[in-house]
Parts: sequence; structure tokens; C-alpha cells
Amino acid sequence: MGKLLQAFRGNKRFSAASHDSVMVIGLGRFGTAVSRSLVELGHQVLAVDIDAKIVQSLADDLPNVVQADCSDPEVLRQLAATDFSHVVVSIGQHLEASVLTTLSLHQIGAKDIWVKANSLPHGRIAKRVGAHHVIFPERDMAERVAHLVTGKMVDFIEFDDGFAIAKTKAPVELHHTSLTEHTLRTLYKVTIVGIKRENANFIYAQANTEVKPDDLLIVAGNTSDVEHFAAHTAPESNEEDKSDKTTNEKNEDDNSDIEDNLPN
Repeated sequence: MGKLLQAFRGNKRFSAASHDSVMVIGLGRFGTAVSRSLVELGHQVLAVDIDAKIVQSLADDLPNVVQADCSDPEVLRQLAATDFSHVVVSIGQHLEASVLTTLSLHQIGAKDIWVKANSLPHGRIAKRVGAHHVIFPERDMAERVAHLVTGKMVDFIEFDDGFAIAKTKAPVELHHTSLTEHTLRTLYKVTIVGIKRENANFIYAQANTEVKPDDLLIVAGNTSDVEHFAAHTAPESNEEDKSDKTTNEKNEDDNSDIEDNLPN
């Protein structure tokens, strides 16, 4: 750790005290992806892992990467962990190391601790030892995909308190009507936040905003209400399926007529 830590300290371009600086501890797939994304967004990032091989493999990819055992409070002090605006602990596969690192960060007074957890018990323990936020990437992505594969939603994000935002097709009953003409909140208990129209900028929903057939609606509300509203777009899909089926049947009949008239 000595040489790498010395190189890190000697990097004058890096300042942990800068606005929204982030320390990422644990450079598996998730931690590495988070680090890269933060760097691309222009944030000051210090990426840390206990494995020297992982650190060396990312040395040319990430601007500031250090080998260290962050379960030790003294090591965290040497890395000035308390100077960072946020710390992400992404040691999801190693429960003991994740918990000890979170506890050490809490003990030295880290400002904003985010912990990646692989299970609910892991998440509960992380909260008890000092995590300010717990994230479940696999579970959250699984739930998101489950909503998307039904075809009723284009995108879906659910928050911890049972609140969700979804991007979904506009139901037929809303086509060519303004939002004031439809008792949307009364029927579905959701709010249309905005509209995404093809080849057009995002539209913030107003009372007089007209909904068109190809619009994608950004809808917010309780998760169950958003799901119920999105499910209401299904009849439109069914009508399209019926139309496609009728067209296919007609084409098959036409082809049959042509075949009957062909010479033997």
C-alpha cells in the first residue's frame, strides 16, 4: 500500500475536499462501474481495493486507485476518508469485510456512507453499524426487468417508500384529450409528470397538455397505482394484435386465392 498511497497523496490534481468527491471501496464489477461512471460525470473519485492485482489492472483506467484494507480505521484515516463527500462500500460478496469497513467508516465520522448489500440481513446489519444508505443492485434490477418484460412499461423506477415513476404508453382513452379533460387522479391516483414525444424535447405536463397516440407518459405515484395505470395500456396492445392477426389472415386468404389460380 505504501507506494500507491504515497503516489495518491502526491497527486495535486486530486482534492477529496472538492464538491461531491467520492471514495469507492471494493472494485468488483459494481464498484468499478460506479467509479467509471462517477469519473465520466466529472467527480473526484478515489477507488480502493484490497487486491493488488485488481488495483494494478485498473491503474490505467481510473485516475486515482489505491490498494488498501479499509476495514482498518487507521487506514481510512490515512486515506482521509472523512474528507470525502460520499463513500461507497461495494464489498458485496464478503459480508464480514463489508460490515467491518462500514463500522470503521462510521467510527471515524465519514459523512455519507452508501453500502451495497446482497441480502436483506446484510442490509439490516449495514444500517445498524452506520450505513446511511443501503442499495440492492441485483434485487432492484430484477424488479425493474420484471416490470419491463411484460411490455406494459418502457422504464420503471421504484423507491424505498413504495413510490414509483414509470414511462409507459398512453392509454387509448387519453388520446387527443388534454389532461384537464380526464379525471386521471380520481380514476388511477397517479400524476402525469411529463410526456416524451418522438423527435421532440421532453414536455412538462400542464393542465392543457394534449396527449397524442404515440406519446410516452412519465407517471408518478404509489407503486400499485402506477402498475395499475400501466396495465391499462394493455387493451391498446391487444387491439394492435387483433389488427395484425386480421391483416395476416387476409394475406393468407389472398395467397390461397393466388395459389388456386396457378396452373398445375
